[in-house]
Amino acid sequence: MKANGLFSSDFKAAPYWWDRTPRPDLPQAAPPSAADVVIIGSGYTGLHAAVQTARAGLSTVVLDAEAAGWGCSTRNGGQISTSVKPGFAALARHHGADTARAILHDGQASLAFVGDFVRAERIDCDFRVVGRFHGAHLPRSYAALARDCAAGNPVFQTDAFMVQPDDMAAELGTAAYSGGCVFPHHASIDPARYHAGLLRVAQSSGAAIVPHCPATSIERETGVISIRTPRGSIRTGRAIIATNGYTGALSPWHQRRIIPIGSYMIATEPIAPDLMDRLFPTDRVVTDTRKLVYYYRPSPDRSRILFGGRVSVSETDPRKSAYPLHAELTRLFPELSQTRVSHSWMGFVGYTFDTLAHVGETDGIMHAMGYCGSGVGMASYLGMKLGRRAAGLAEADCGHEGPGFPTRPLYSGRPWFLAPMVAAYRLRDRFGL
Repeated sequence: MKANGLFSSDFKAAPYWWDRTPRPDLPQAAPPSAADVVIIGSGYTGLHAAVQTARAGLSTVVLDAEAAGWGCSTRNGGQISTSVKPGFAALARHHGADTARAILHDGQASLAFVGDFVRAERIDCDFRVVGRFHGAHLPRSYAALARDCAAGNPVFQTDAFMVQPDDMAAELGTAAYSGGCVFPHHASIDPARYHAGLLRVAQSSGAAIVPHCPATSIERETGVISIRTPRGSIRTGRAIIATNGYTGALSPWHQRRIIPIGSYMIATEPIAPDLMDRLFPTDRVVTDTRKLVYYYRPSPDRSRILFGGRVSVSETDPRKSAYPLHAELTRLFPELSQTRVSHSWMGFVGYTFDTLAHVGETDGIMHAMGYCGSGVGMASYLGMKLGRRAAGLAEADCGHEGPGFPTRPLYSGRPWFLAPMVAAYRLRDRFGL
């Protein structure tokens, strides 16, 4: 395909999800002068926290610098897994066996929580338990996956099973993987419709959502926190930062601990149903064993393929990132070489130096962030847990409260090390280092 023919005639440099669910047009009012709880960020974390505090009878205000859900909560791939990247052995080595079990339990609980919440609140968001196929990009990767699958998870039953290279056609229509592993309980969702339903629940619970009203400073006094915005200040006894990959200079302590990494996605133009059935016969979401992982899936109506990953050493324009994403898509599925791109977009994922999410409190400011690419499940679950903690509801601690929240010397929020790290990961992925 010629470069100038990559994009469809109706191409949009915006998330595919926004076609069906545009950003909500909420009133741009001034925040009240005081509230029991003020939450900064209206994504999954902030809104789930707001549901809990509002239902506990606390006056709750959610501020956002943009439209509600403008960030990665409506820009992600809509995949829901058990959310924890390190395995039990690594977690136990660094944090002890009890904390390791608690962290892995949080991962399992996050997957169950989203499904339970969607059903209980009757949110129409195409939530489906389709399973996840994790492809081995090299033969030696298959051997490692097989060992992990046989060992199982020491905390919960995954029911994972291997797909041998000769059986790939029944799982995924590509010859690019040396087999892989299926996690049958993982799920897919329309992230923007999920956010819209969550927003409705938060509002109906009594939370006030104030969009296009950035918090510009936080001042702490004895027992009172004052949050300044362009439309006036609001005083509160409890503040929550729920900004994840969009955490900025408002709180330097949090900014030094979150690594914002751009993740890029494309949607194809509609493809023929018989081709979709051949390429994605199981309708699963897909990841692979590369360090620079690609993630992809059919759209909920199975008319398009949604394909994402990290494609450049530094942040770039989604119109530019569409080219390498399309090239990788067609390497996996050569039948799509003439299929154009209808949407291309990006969002900032919040990574951490220990590849764990963190929830806690510092200097009177509560936080949950750092989901490392697994934000649909973990942001929802930890946002809920944080909201319950802010409301004073007694319950067992979650595992992600245990580990300290690390940073590194010389890091102030700008990931200067990202380019060499991406280059190194590319070499490792290519040669299996």
